[in-house]
Amino acid sequence: MNLVIGGTGFLGGEIVRQLLECGEKVRVFCRRRQPVESDHAEIVLGNLSDRQSLRNACRGVETVYHTASLPSISVHWKPFYETNIVGTQNVIDACRENGVRRLIYTSSASVTFNGQPQHGVDESAPYPDYWLAHYPHSKAVAEKMILDAVLSNHQTSDIPFLTCVLRPHLIIGHRDRHLFPRLFSRAEQGRLFRVGDGSNLIDIIFVENAALAHLQAANALTDSASPVNGNVYYISQGKPVNCWNWIDEILTIKRLPKVQRSISLKTAWRLGWVFESWYKLFRLSGEPLMTRFLAAQLAQTHYLNISKAKKDFGYEPKLSYEEGMELLRQNLK
Repeated sequence: MNLVIGGTGFLGGEIVRQLLECGEKVRVFCRRRQPVESDHAEIVLGNLSDRQSLRNACRGVETVYHTASLPSISVHWKPFYETNIVGTQNVIDACRENGVRRLIYTSSASVTFNGQPQHGVDESAPYPDYWLAHYPHSKAVAEKMILDAVLSNHQTSDIPFLTCVLRPHLIIGHRDRHLFPRLFSRAEQGRLFRVGDGSNLIDIIFVENAALAHLQAANALTDSASPVNGNVYYISQGKPVNCWNWIDEILTIKRLPKVQRSISLKTAWRLGWVFESWYKLFRLSGEPLMTRFLAAQLAQTHYLNISKAKKDFGYEPKLSYEEGMELLRQNLK
């Protein structure tokens, strides 16, 4: 039995679809009942703070895919701590109590982003000395907890508990309910500005490839001697794209105008600091229009070296860039 935590989400839903296509038994853990791709997936309702519902969901499960998290540029720490950190610890505890054999955790490539350019960085890249946003900070803490669980389990139990961490970068696809709607909304409202000189390269990954990597990692996580066990992996399309040319290509699919106006990274950084300070001072909910983290993400080059994933569990993007963009054209119009 496979359990997909966050299985009605963007990535989780694709993992569910691919598991079912492989003839696997699938259980979905989610906050509210939503349509899934097949009636053959079992649904367990709950949230990451509900330890009992997690225990129930993990019963009889061999492999857990933990894809649920709070992705946001909000300036308030508590929601990230409760969801991404405490919630992940609850998942680890539920897995251990039920003898779950494998836990695959979805982290983020942003855990090593410090606001400076990253040209083909690999997994040896350190965590930043200073975090620009709560999301990557909380995901870094959570992924360390996942990796530490291997060592602590080895010291306290004879039953193997195998884990690994995947760090996708900018997951995209036509079912996305976050990135594309925000992009299109800002473009329609005339609030979309190019940040920087427009030459920065970034990595993307189509959701079909991100889900495939999770299944491949799980299949390679056979025993405690597997190189995948207790390890982290960047995953992407394997070839960066020009950030703003790609955004223009996406806008063109929706028949929206290309980005015309621009601001410098320095200006965007200062605006981000002002917005962050304002939201903190007045305890405003929601997300600022700009933050320092977002400014750097939009202006700086950051792409990854995925050779480790290729070597350890045979990851190769099944869906090419051209094929993925054609799917978007067919489904985003």
